[in-house]
Amino acid sequence: MVVDPESKEECKMGRYTGPKVKLSRREGQDLGLKGAKTFSDKNPFKRKPQAPGQHGLSRRRLSDYGLQLREKQKLKRIYGLFEKQFRNYYKKATRMQGITGDNLIILLESRLDNALYRSGLASTRSQARKWTRQGKFLVNGVKTDIPSYLLSKGDVIGLSENKMDFLIPEDYEAPVWLNFIKTKNEIKIKSLPKRNDINEVVNEQLIIDYYSR
Repeated sequence: MVVDPESKEECKMGRYTGPKVKLSRREGQDLGLKGAKTFSDKNPFKRKPQAPGQHGLSRRRLSDYGLQLREKQKLKRIYGLFEKQFRNYYKKATRMQGITGDNLIILLESRLDNALYRSGLASTRSQARKWTRQGKFLVNGVKTDIPSYLLSKGDVIGLSENKMDFLIPEDYEAPVWLNFIKTKNEIKIKSLPKRNDINEVVNEQLIIDYYSR
């Protein structure tokens, strides 16, 4: 059996609070958890990409179950979710029409905190969750402090405060499914995202296999 130490720590503490780069090293892929530093030469993952621990330099071959677990953990950590939350998204995806794996990714992308991150307003999903819980945003004119709020086509996200300072890179382009109006700091959901609109490198079929075993 593959043992995942971070999952044990989540169960004890509620959420992993250790170094974020350690999560990327565990999955062997930069999960984009360091904000602007992710794209700079100061990204610690670039300097030390091997798995944590004394045997990190020699990654052992994983079983089918191990590969499924790692892929599930990777996607869960990208979006910053608890195991129970993630499993509930999987269950909801199975009840929707279409491909379960695609449905799962689309549900995660449709979260309010993710839309704030994708628009460039927040540098990380963690920052987006914090701001949302502080009541800084409106959805269709109503203050919404639930990061997991699922957005729909036509929804408009605005500010609940008159002024906030955002440092959005000049060359940043928001995804095609949302329209960010910089002059108003307003986001309009043009459509629900499609799987090919989402560039996260993940094999969702392994996740489906994990929960279906």
